[in-house]
Amino acid sequence: MALETCGSCLSCLLIPLALWSIVVNILLYFPNGKASHAASYQLPNYVWYFEGICFSGVMVSSFISIVLALLGVAFSGYSCIIFTLGLIQGPFCNSSHGWDYIFKDTAGGYLTDYLAWSRCTEPPNIVEWNTILLSILIGLSGLQLIICSLKVVAELKRTLCGTYSVFVQVTKYLR
Repeated sequence: MALETCGSCLSCLLIPLALWSIVVNILLYFPNGKASHAASYQLPNYVWYFEGICFSGVMVSSFISIVLALLGVAFSGYSCIIFTLGLIQGPFCNSSHGWDYIFKDTAGGYLTDYLAWSRCTEPPNIVEWNTILLSILIGLSGLQLIICSLKVVAELKRTLCGTYSVFVQVTKYLR
């Protein structure tokens, strides 16, 4: 009984998580709130995968059955992986060597080397911007992954145990 109640609550939790994923992913298109870098295609490649909009946002909030709950697990897992890879790769920024992923060979080590962040000269504060937003998106997609997994378990229990209890009741009345 508790799992069925929990299952309906989980669906309600996914809607705000999906909306937050969409909003935060849109913010990645506008470093420091400016559209100039998006207009000149000077954005990281992981932003163009639309994982926060499509997979963590729209698709996760629209599932009804177990199949779509499994898709929610797959999409939120995909989003979590892409956001993590984006965080490890680092931002696409302008440095003394031109536009590039200057932290791509650090395996995420740049995240604790605050002095290296100043190597990105444009857009200003892009390392902080990407680190904060991608960390939020990793957390949101991780929560969605957990909730969708719980939803799959709830749907499986309802399907398997619900069918069994109906079968038992029908045979009971046939005697």
